[in-house]
Parts: sequence; structure tokens; C-alpha cells
Amino acid sequence: MTHTPAQQPEDVRRDVERALAEDIGSGDATASLIAAQATATATVVTREAAVLCGRPWFDACFQALDPDVVIQWHAAEGAAVSAGQQLCSLRGNARALLSGERCALNFLQTLSATATVTARYVDAVRGTRAVILDTRKTLPGLRKAQKYAVRCGGGSNHRVGLYDAILIKENHIAASGSLTAAVRAARAKHPKLSVEVEVENFAELDEALAAGADRIMLDEFSLDDMRRAVEHVAGRTPLEASGGVDLETLRAIAQTGVDYISIGALTKHVRAIDLSMRIHSSA
Repeated sequence: MTHTPAQQPEDVRRDVERALAEDIGSGDATASLIAAQATATATVVTREAAVLCGRPWFDACFQALDPDVVIQWHAAEGAAVSAGQQLCSLRGNARALLSGERCALNFLQTLSATATVTARYVDAVRGTRAVILDTRKTLPGLRKAQKYAVRCGGGSNHRVGLYDAILIKENHIAASGSLTAAVRAARAKHPKLSVEVEVENFAELDEALAAGADRIMLDEFSLDDMRRAVEHVAGRTPLEASGGVDLETLRAIAQTGVDYISIGALTKHVRAIDLSMRIHSSA
């Protein structure tokens, strides 16, 4: 499927603009108690091991409030960090640091969470041919950001949305009359888009092969059936496993020989990384 490009500054700007407007609204009433010209320094520490992700959004939160805020990072984007490690230090207008803190940490903790979970799944299939994919089960408004985080964690992106690739599922087949008719219509109407078909049994698998699908998704297949499907297809079309995937089942699924494993949990079951930002001094 498609791969999103490196995160675009305009996408980051829109995400940050929306987040700051939601949080600050007509103004930060608490930060207004601080003298307008006061300056401060701060540090951000992670309380748990993680894969760091979200620096562009973190930086943009503060720079939108004060372009003169200086941020010095001590860990690279996509790097593994340890509990207790200092991630960055900041210096700038005290009000800007206080007002931007929550939004900046929200982005950093959420995207680091996605990258961290993805890295665990990628490690679990190491040595197999399987590629870990995300899905469209993302937080509303943060799809591109979370798909970026998946890449930071070593995974790959499935389609970005409904517009850049075709995935024919059970309801599409029912509405089209047959799997073959759905694939034929997809080729006629969108000849430049890749076409993937979700199948639930071997009869549908054979029909998808005959119809010329670019990829076939094995939905809720047992491990034995996945192995049979891999042998049956024999490399003619890439196979993707979906459904019932977690860290306990992942390795066994990868060892069946499927090419891709798509996992909604990378982006929908997000538990934020525990981060802390502390103001150290002001003047």
C-alpha cells in the first residue's frame, strides 16, 4: 500500500494551531499572573522507557507562542530513551513555556506511545518476512501524525485514507454483487490505485486471485489456514493478515509466511508515555 512522506511542516502547523486554540481559547488565565517579560528555563524528562516521537509538534507548540523560545534536544527523533532520561531543555518567555506545556506534552506523549508500541511489534517479528502495518483506526484529526509515529517505530503505513488505495471488504462485495465485479469496477474507475481485497475463506481467496487483486487480506484466518493460504498462493500475490493480532499471537502469525500484518492497536489503543516538564527558574 502507500507510504506517507516525511511529516510536512504544514500538517504539523495545523495540528498545533488546532490544539493551542482548543486549550488556550481566549487566553491562559493562570499564566497571565506571571509578568509578561519574565523568562524561565525548563526540562522534560521521561519516567519510562520509550521510543521518542513528536519533536516537530512539541517545538511548534512553543514557537507558535514565542518564536524566540530555545529548545535543546538530548535525544533524536525515533531514538530509544530510558526511564529518568532528560529529553530536552527549554529557555524562553515564561508565559509561553507555561501556556504551551500541556499541548506540547500531549503530542510528545501520544506520538511516542504509538512509536513505542510499534517498535515492540516490529521487534516481535524480526527474522520473518512480515512487515508491520498500521490501519485507519487512528485518533480523529491525528492520522498523519500517528502514521508518522508508526514509521518512527519501524513500522510501515497502510493506506492513508479512503482516497489513496482501494480496500474491498465484505460490504463492498455485497453492494457490488460479487468480489469479481467489485475488483472490475475498481480497475475501471481508479486504474492508478492499488486494489486490495479482504477474504474470509478459500473460495474468496481463489476468486480474488483470479480477479487480479494487488494484495489479499486474510481476515480472521486461523494459523493453519494462513499457512495453507501462503502455500496455495505461492507468492503470486502479497498476503496480509488481519484480525486477532496482539503481541501474544504476533510471532506465530508472522511465521506462517504472510507478507504483511495490519494492527489497529498501534494507533487506537494508545497509552500515553509518562513525561514530565519542570520549570527551573524565572526572571
